[in-house]
Amino acid sequence: MKKTAIFGVLLGVLMFNLASAPTAEFTAAAVSSVEERAALQAELDALESQITEYEKTISAYQAQGKTLTSEINKLVAKVNQLNLQIKSVNLQIKKLDDDIVVTTNRIAETSEEIKSSQQVIAVALQKIAMSEDHSVLEILLQNPQLSDFFTNINNLMDMEDSLRLAVRQLNALKQDYVDQNEQLKIAKSDAAELKQYQESQRSSLESLKTEKDSLLEETKGKESVYQQILTEKKKTAAQIRSRIFELLGGGELTFEKAYELASAAEKATGVRAALILAVLDRESALGRNTGRCNYKTAMHPTRDIPAFLKITSELNLDPNSTLVSCPIVADGAYGGAIGPAQFLPSTWMLYKTRLAALVGVAVPNPWNNSHAFFATALYLKDAGAASNEKMAAAKYYCGSNWSRYVCTNVYAAAVLKKAAEFQDDIDVLNS
Repeated sequence: MKKTAIFGVLLGVLMFNLASAPTAEFTAAAVSSVEERAALQAELDALESQITEYEKTISAYQAQGKTLTSEINKLVAKVNQLNLQIKSVNLQIKKLDDDIVVTTNRIAETSEEIKSSQQVIAVALQKIAMSEDHSVLEILLQNPQLSDFFTNINNLMDMEDSLRLAVRQLNALKQDYVDQNEQLKIAKSDAAELKQYQESQRSSLESLKTEKDSLLEETKGKESVYQQILTEKKKTAAQIRSRIFELLGGGELTFEKAYELASAAEKATGVRAALILAVLDRESALGRNTGRCNYKTAMHPTRDIPAFLKITSELNLDPNSTLVSCPIVADGAYGGAIGPAQFLPSTWMLYKTRLAALVGVAVPNPWNNSHAFFATALYLKDAGAASNEKMAAAKYYCGSNWSRYVCTNVYAAAVLKKAAEFQDDIDVLNS
């Protein structure tokens, strides 16, 4: 199935009728299988072209969704950052308020100290003035010792000077507190403005986030619509491929029957059903091409002919009329592979006992589709398909010489490519 991822859908693609059955136009009895295959292939090509366009559209919406999600995540981070910054500013404002209260109290206390000092100075000045109102004789009578008189006068003057100095210092301190208080109020005003700006930024970002959330939801909605249409188109394409498969197989197996057998083999062995189908498709077109030669001219005479005769005898088959794969003349290699799984008779004998137990028969039949599918699964399991499907496919084709370039990079690579195509159809039909 074609896989691309670029945007673009035409109006005609949108108008394609999904409800129509994939083979509706081609059911007329007069139409030959060749014509039906050609018509189906044309319809399949048109469908796959539309599928490609829808996948491009979905990829574009997915890319847009990823971009929007990234932008939304960035917006959320910025909003969270602003929330932390606003919280920090709130703490700063609270601290500034506390500091303003402290400095205001200190201004009040200093004012009280200044007032008290001024009162003490006033009392001292009154005492000095009173002393100046008395005559010298009166002062001397109050202070018999002349030295006491001068001492009292000096003490009053010293106290007055000290109080004046203290008042100047208190006034200077008060002015410092007033200046601090002014600076704190300015800082608080700045912090409040910053908080207001941050809150407006947060509001703007949250609004933008809401807008992008809405756009993202709308984008996902459109993507889901295209996903639904794409699923229906893939299902229709898988049904057409199934019908083409049936026509190419000449009626040997329908795709549904082939998948049913491969699925049962997968459950029994753990080997992926799509890989089993791909190997059998490569080997015998899932049972359509099991050979065109007689064993006498195709098989290794000692390694495979005795085993072949034993197998046909146990199954009551005529060895002369039972066709096997032809030798590869160009390589000088023997042929003689049998049945849909294209095992050599000697290889089939190695798996005979295990296969009989697995399918529940006494004698397994290489030409029985079910037995062939299980035989292929067993071989692939033994070849390491659980861990390396490419190696297992190469071993299926080349045996012990599997590491040759043609085995790994030609045969095995083609098998894995086909397995991927089968897996796509399996996934679609199972859904």
